[in-house]
Amino acid sequence: MRWNKAFIPTLKEDPKEAENASHRLLLRGGFVKQHQSGVYIFLPLGWKVMLKIMKIVREEMDRIGAQEMLMPALTSGDVWKKSGRWEDFGSDMFRLKDRKKRDIALAPTHEEIMTLLAKEHIRSYRDLPQIWYQIQTKFRDEPRPRAGILRVREFLMKDSYTFDADWEGLEQNYEKHREAYTRIFMRSGLEFIGVKASTGLMGGRKSEEFMVIADAGEDFLFTCEKCGYSANLEVAKGMPRIEKIEGKFEKKEKVHTPGVRSVEEVSDFLGISPSLIVKSLMYHIEDESVLVLIRGDYEINEAKLAKILGPKVHLASHEYIEERFGVEPGFLGPIGIDVKRIIADETIRTIKNFVIGANKSDYHIVGVNMEDLDIEAFYDLRAVKEGDYCPKCGHPLAERKAIEIGHIFQLGTKYSESLEAYYTDKDGKLRPIVMGSYGIGIGRIMAAAVELYHDEKGIIWPVAISPYEVSIVEINPQKTGDKTEKIYNELKNNGIDVMWDDRNETAGFKFKDSELVGYPFKVVVGERKLKENRVEVQIRKSGESFDVDRGDLVAKLKELIEEEKNSWKKKNI
Repeated sequence: MRWNKAFIPTLKEDPKEAENASHRLLLRGGFVKQHQSGVYIFLPLGWKVMLKIMKIVREEMDRIGAQEMLMPALTSGDVWKKSGRWEDFGSDMFRLKDRKKRDIALAPTHEEIMTLLAKEHIRSYRDLPQIWYQIQTKFRDEPRPRAGILRVREFLMKDSYTFDADWEGLEQNYEKHREAYTRIFMRSGLEFIGVKASTGLMGGRKSEEFMVIADAGEDFLFTCEKCGYSANLEVAKGMPRIEKIEGKFEKKEKVHTPGVRSVEEVSDFLGISPSLIVKSLMYHIEDESVLVLIRGDYEINEAKLAKILGPKVHLASHEYIEERFGVEPGFLGPIGIDVKRIIADETIRTIKNFVIGANKSDYHIVGVNMEDLDIEAFYDLRAVKEGDYCPKCGHPLAERKAIEIGHIFQLGTKYSESLEAYYTDKDGKLRPIVMGSYGIGIGRIMAAAVELYHDEKGIIWPVAISPYEVSIVEINPQKTGDKTEKIYNELKNNGIDVMWDDRNETAGFKFKDSELVGYPFKVVVGERKLKENRVEVQIRKSGESFDVDRGDLVAKLKELIEEEKNSWKKKNI
C-alpha cells in the first residue's frame, strides 16, 4: 500500500478523551474513531489488524474441528424470556419492538439461539458431538463505556458452542478450546495467563478466563508466584492475614456508640482492630431477607454470594432497612433480628470476643462469641485482598489488574433444559444436550497488544497482527523514488505486507508516523547507501538497525518476519 493513497488520519497530539495507552495510540495512529459513547469506527489500519486476528482465530478453531456459521444479531425476545435471561440481563440488553409490537433484542451473546438450532437438528447421540462458532457483532448497553475499545457497547466477538452427549465429552471439548485459545493468544504475540473465574449470568459448572496483565484492565487477579495459583477476584480464595484473634471485651454487653456507624469509626471509638468487628449486611432474594455476616477487615464478594443465594440477590436499601427493622444500617446486628436466615463468612469462626451492631441506633454489643449467634451456614464470602495467603501453598498473594481477552464455560444443561433441547441416547431415552460456550473479544486482543507493547514513540505491533509487516521510508524521494518503487514492488510481489510512505513530507515526519503506527520492520532508503547497493533495516521492538544488500533484502525480511511469527512455538502450551 502507498501511504499517499491510504486513509490514515494520524494525530500529532494526544486526544483529550484518551484514558489509557491503547485508547490514546489507536486514536492517534488512525486505527479507530469514536462515533458515539462506546461505539467505534474501525478505520482501514484498525480493520486490517482485526482481520489478521480473525484469520488466526479461524485457523485455530478450524484446527479443532469447529464449523463456522453466522447467527442473527436481531433476536426474538421470546427465546430470552424462556431461558430467563430477558430479566437477568437487565438494562445491559438492548431491547426494542418491531412494527407488530413483538419484543426484539440485539444479542449480547448467542447461547439461546445456538441451543434452538441444536434443538431442531440434533435428534440422536449419533449427531453428537458438534462444535459450532461464529464471529459476530454483539451489543451490551454498558452504563460507563471507557478505555477506548476495551469497554464498549458494540463489539466483535468470536463465540463458539459445543454440544455433547455427556460431561466427559464436554470436558474433552473444553480442553480443546483451552488449547486453541492458548495457540490463538500466543500466535497473536500476547503475554497472558489463564485463571479460574465466575460463571456469572452464563451459568454452568466451571469457567476460566484468559487475561493480559495491564494497568488499563478492569478485572483484578490474585496470583501466587510460588505455586502458580491464579484466580479472578470473583472466585479467588485466600487465607486471611490475621487468622485467630481475641478481643479485649470478655463480657457480652450493650455499649453506647453515639454516631459511630462504619467499621473504621467503631474500631477507633472502641480501640480495637477492625478484624474484631462483625459487619451485618442485609440482602434480598425476591421477598426474602438474608443477613450476611463478615469480618470488618474484609468486604463481601457478591459474585460468591450470588453462587449461594442465586443471581437475583441484591443489597437492601437504607430506606428498606430503616423501615423494616427500625434501625440505621450501621447498627444492624445478628442478635434479636427478625430474619429467617443468617449466613456468615467462614473467617468469623476464627475470632473471639468480637463486636456486632445492637439493632438499636447508637449502640453496639461487645464481647460476642459464636455460641451467641444463630448462624445457618458458613461460606467463603470474602473478597480476597493482596497479602492474603495462597490457598494452595500459603505464600502471600499478589493483586494484579488485567484485561479479559477470552472466557470459556462449561454450561452443562442449563440452556438445553430451559429450551428443551434433548437427544435420544443409545437406550432410547431422552437426555438434555450437554453444552459449552467459549468467547474471545477480537477488539480486546487488539487493545491488549497495544497496552503490552508501546513506548513513548507509539505502538510496537507483534508482526502477526500488525496492519503491515514492513514500512518503507525514503530520506530523499526526489533522488531515490524510482529505485524505491522497485523495492516496494519486489517486497509486495514476494508476499511481504508492505506500506510505502511516498508522501511529500520530510524524512523526520515520516519516521515519527512509522513509529507511531508501530510497523515491526522499517526499510530506510537513502541515496548514499543505495549507491552502494545497500538499505538500512530497523527493528521497531528492539531498536536494532543494520544494513542489508539490496539483493538480500527480501530473504532477510522474510527471515525476520517468520522468526517472530513462529517464536511462540518455542514455548510450551
